Amino acid sequence: MPEENLHTYQSFEELYHAYKSIVYNTCLSYVQQPEDAEEITQNVFIEVNNSLHRFRGESLLKTWIYRIAINKSLDHLKYRSRKKRFGIFSDIFSGNNSPAEATADFHHPGVALENKEKSAILFKAINQLPENQKTAFILSKIEGLGNIEISEVLKKNVGAVESLLSRAGDNLRKQLSSLK
Repeated sequence: MPEENLHTYQSFEELYHAYKSIVYNTCLSYVQQPEDAEEITQNVFIEVNNSLHRFRGESLLKTWIYRIAINKSLDHLKYRSRKKRFGIFSDIFSGNNSPAEATADFHHPGVALENKEKSAILFKAINQLPENQKTAFILSKIEGLGNIEISEVLKKNVGAVESLLSRAGDNLRKQLSSLK
């Protein structure tokens, strides 16, 4: 577990090595494309490096870095969604009737290889959740954070986090049962 005190790191490189796996796994949980997750991870650490002077220690360093990773991941998904919509219109006007669809063919470090097919179905269902439920679910079930840590990352009280997780679970159960 990385140290939470910024002053314990002798260099930015130490901080990067302490948090790079956490950031990459979080980003991968959102975008499900290893190349995109790597790019977002780089962007997260550029932001961290550029913003370290503004970190006041009002939250844990880990919490602050999670927030940046989540925001960068969500921004990437919004950009990808806009790009996809534009691509569909472009295809329509160019006469191409079969827009390319990206598949969720990736290996998440937290998912065993023999469960790859099941995890693809699960991530497809997770992607259908509202943004706040998706974030709470990823932080809890994939990243393994406790409700208190999630409440700090999301800047919500613990009761709100519990509610988000409960609704996410209900929505996932409904989506997954309709696939059977």
